[in-house]
Amino acid sequence: MTDKSLGTFINPFTDFGFKKLFGSEESKPFLISFLNDLLPITDKIISLEFKNIEKLGVVEEDRRAVFDIYCCDEKHNEFIVELQRAKQEYFQDRAAYYASFLIQDQAKKGKWNFELTPIYFIGILDFSLASFNDNNYLHFGQISDIYTKEVMFKKLNFIYIEMAKFKKNEAELANHLEWWLYFLRELVTFDEVPLEFQGDIIEGAFNLAKLANMSHEDRHAYELSLKYYRDFVNVMDTAKKDAREEGKIEGKIEGIVEGKLVTAKNLLAMGLDIESIVKATGLTKEMILQ
Repeated sequence: MTDKSLGTFINPFTDFGFKKLFGSEESKPFLISFLNDLLPITDKIISLEFKNIEKLGVVEEDRRAVFDIYCCDEKHNEFIVELQRAKQEYFQDRAAYYASFLIQDQAKKGKWNFELTPIYFIGILDFSLASFNDNNYLHFGQISDIYTKEVMFKKLNFIYIEMAKFKKNEAELANHLEWWLYFLRELVTFDEVPLEFQGDIIEGAFNLAKLANMSHEDRHAYELSLKYYRDFVNVMDTAKKDAREEGKIEGKIEGIVEGKLVTAKNLLAMGLDIESIVKATGLTKEMILQ
């Protein structure tokens, strides 16, 4: 029997939920659909092969990389798909670092002309990146000429989806990609498959995400993953609350000091000596002189 407190469908922002929906053999059709909707490619992806998510450095001392999902298609295009919940200052640097492992892996022994197959790093972010000040939730980056704005190198691609900026309701969804994003954002709120999704490939994702359809082992794994996710969210919310409270206290202190400075200026203008102003305001002599 499914624990009703867990809801009807899994949370896709848990490690288990994300990999269940996009990183398992049974979910390949959903990942293919999502990537075809996301990427501006002429030849659509037909098949995918999951690859080892752990990459080791050249020597033992090097750092390693562990991806959420790593796969390649029938044309040997390579894809890293990452779900990032916590805001990370150097997330884009990490994305470039992760992509570098795939570049190195393409090096062939013996004679090689350095031809590379395209690499796509896709980040689904549960926060907003500081480097983007617009309201666009989708960003696609390649190496471009800063003068002509033309693309110089098309084989290294970075795609970021800022879920915090995706605020569209059902009536505003403009394409199938947005239906996927709406599905990810709202999945835990549904009790059953909405009519709008029935007959679409996303209906299959609903069925895969339904707790009642899972084995006892999968439900147990999900519960552990959900606990970790809830603990993480609680820690983040507490940190934000503490930061707000700290900001309020700092603001009050700044207001008090500013008020004393105004008083000191008025007393100076009246010709009162500095020693008397120090006693009256509690400010230091240096602050008053400044």
